[in-house]
Amino acid sequence: MSDIHALSGAYAIHAVDELEQAQFERHLEGCPECRAEVDSFREAAALLTGLAPAAPPEALRERVLADARTVRPLPPRTARRTRRGARPRWLPALVAAAAVAAVGIGVGVAVWPQDDPAGGDGTSRSLTASERVLADTGADRVEVEVGEARATLVRSREAGRAVLVTEAMPPAPEGRDYQIWFQSPAGDMVPAGVMPRRSDQTVLLEGDATAATAVGITVEPEGGSEEPSGEPIVLFELG
Repeated sequence: MSDIHALSGAYAIHAVDELEQAQFERHLEGCPECRAEVDSFREAAALLTGLAPAAPPEALRERVLADARTVRPLPPRTARRTRRGARPRWLPALVAAAAVAAVGIGVGVAVWPQDDPAGGDGTSRSLTASERVLADTGADRVEVEVGEARATLVRSREAGRAVLVTEAMPPAPEGRDYQIWFQSPAGDMVPAGVMPRRSDQTVLLEGDATAATAVGITVEPEGGSEEPSGEPIVLFELG
């Protein structure tokens, strides 16, 4: 690694090899910024070890540990000193890495999200619109199988949205797209989005799904149409 400062986080959780460890320990002797960073990192890890024990899912543990081997913290900002007693701006990244260490030793883990897509204060992650629909236990769910392909339509009246989940769906013909439609109580077909060209996907439909009596999929010219050009190849009947 060209910037030895960036080894501080990995060094604190023993994620460096013997050569990197020796090089970094020599660097620490003359770098107060890195010493302070390592101390802060270890302090955060020590706080996390006091949480109630909880066994993380094995898949989550393996994924987090794999990420820890490839993601390194940014080097310390040496252009200006942090005032005495103040927490440096990069401390949240250290706390997140400490959570990685906690997963590795099997203790309870608290997660600090980096960004809140809903525009919150970052203290908790809000569910996405798709997740709210899929989590609604009272949602309407209709599953259709066509050959080896499977498509499931989930409509949450509470959220007023619908989600389409596909598995092994064949691609649309060249120059064509799959387009999704809401069927209104009057029988009109209202555009609800063009599906990305992927076989397995989760698509949040565009618009209010509350009053829809059905959801259809048609094959349209690339980019979609204002009205269906043919009968739906799949129709999800909703109550």
